[in-house]
Amino acid sequence: MARWNTIARGATVAAVASLALAACSSSGTTDPSDSTSTPDGGTAAGLKIGSLLPLTGSLAFLGPPEVAGVELAAKEINDAGGIFGSNVEVIHRDSSDTDNPQIASQSVSALISDGVAAIVGAASSSVSLNVVDDVANAGIVQISPANTSTALSGYSPFYFRTAPPDTVQGSALGNLIVEDGIKKLGILLFADDYATSLRDVVQGVVEESGGEVTYGKAGDEFQTDASNFESIVQDVLATNPDGILVIAFDQTKNIIPALVGAGYPANKLYFTDGNTADYSGAFEPGVLTGAKGTIPGANPSDDFKALLDDVNGGKLDSYAYGAESYDATMLVALAALKGEGTNGQTVADNLAAVSGASGGTECTGWVACSELILAGEDIIYQAVSGVGPFNSDNDPASAFVGVYVFDDANVPQWTKAVYGEV
Repeated sequence: MARWNTIARGATVAAVASLALAACSSSGTTDPSDSTSTPDGGTAAGLKIGSLLPLTGSLAFLGPPEVAGVELAAKEINDAGGIFGSNVEVIHRDSSDTDNPQIASQSVSALISDGVAAIVGAASSSVSLNVVDDVANAGIVQISPANTSTALSGYSPFYFRTAPPDTVQGSALGNLIVEDGIKKLGILLFADDYATSLRDVVQGVVEESGGEVTYGKAGDEFQTDASNFESIVQDVLATNPDGILVIAFDQTKNIIPALVGAGYPANKLYFTDGNTADYSGAFEPGVLTGAKGTIPGANPSDDFKALLDDVNGGKLDSYAYGAESYDATMLVALAALKGEGTNGQTVADNLAAVSGASGGTECTGWVACSELILAGEDIIYQAVSGVGPFNSDNDPASAFVGVYVFDDANVPQWTKAVYGEV
C-alpha cells in the first residue's frame, strides 16, 4: 500500500547548501596496479565507486543527469578532504540497454577488476536484473538511482536503490489517471520487467476504482525491438479508451506519431519515468500539449540543478534521477565512513544505518553528516531526492513522485509532487 499527500506547486527538497559552484571533475580510472583488490569488494586504498549508467542506448537521455549526480557527490566529498585521507574515485562505465546486454556485462566485469566497493546503477531494471547476481557474488554493493521493478525488492543484501519501487510510482500514476476521470484505459507497453511490473500496479489501481483496462493486459505487450506501431495503435484504439498510457523507452518516438496521426488527443496520453522526456527536437510544437507523465523523485531546487549543470559542463536537458544518483553516491561514502572500511561488505552493512533506518540526528550533505559520524552519532541522511530510509527490502521506505504536464514545446513541466509510503 502507499499513502499519498499532494505537495503544492513549487515545493522542493532543500538544496545542499555546503556545495561550491566551482566546476571540477572527480572521475577517472586509475591503473589497477595502484591498489590491491580485496575479496569482499573494494580496494586496500581509497574508496572507489563505479557507475553503470546509460551512456548509449534507448535510455541515454538519463545518462547525463545521473552521471552529474555521481560527480557532484564525489566533488563535495573531495572538496572537504575526501575520506580516510584520500579522494573518492569515480569510474564511469556504460550500461546501455536490454537490446545490448553484453555492454553492461562487460562494464560490470571491468568495474569488478577496477576494485570498486559499490556500483551506482543501472538505470534500467531489466539491465540490473541481468547483472545483479554478478555484482553481489563479487561482494560489491549495487545501488540504483532509477530501478523501479518490484522484482528487485529484497533481491540481495548487496542490492539497494534510491528510487521507489513501482508500488509507489504505479499508485501515483494510477491515481492521477483515475482523478482525471479516465474510466477506460488502454496501455501500450513493451515486454520488459519494468513495464509489466508498472502496468500491473496501474491496472490494479484503475480496476479498484471501478475502471477498466481495455488493452495492455498480460499478453498484449510488444517486443523491445519493435519499430512499426501502426497496427498496435489501431488495436488499442479499437477498444475506445478514454486515455492511453505508454510505458516504453525510445520506442515512444515512433508510438506518438502513430497515435496523434490517428487523431487521438494528446491531453489523454500518459507517460512514465522511462519516456517523460524533452521531445522539443522530435516533434512539431504542440504535438504533446497537455499530455502527462510521472517521474519518481521530488523536484530538486534550482540551486541543486545549477550544481548539476556545473559539473556537467553545461545546462542539462533533463534532471531526472540526478538527485537520486547524488544520494546513492553520498550514502555509499557515509556507509564506508561509518563502517571504517572501503570494501563492499562494509558499505552494505552500514547503508541502512546512515540512511536513518535506526534513527539518529538529521543531517544534509557530506560535511554535516560526516562530522556527526566521526563524533560517534547515528544519522538520518536527508536525501535531496526526498526518499526516506531504507526498509527491510533495501527500498526507500517513502518517496516523492513528480507529476509533469507537457507544454506547447513538447517539454514536460513539473507541476506537483505526490508523497507515498510503501
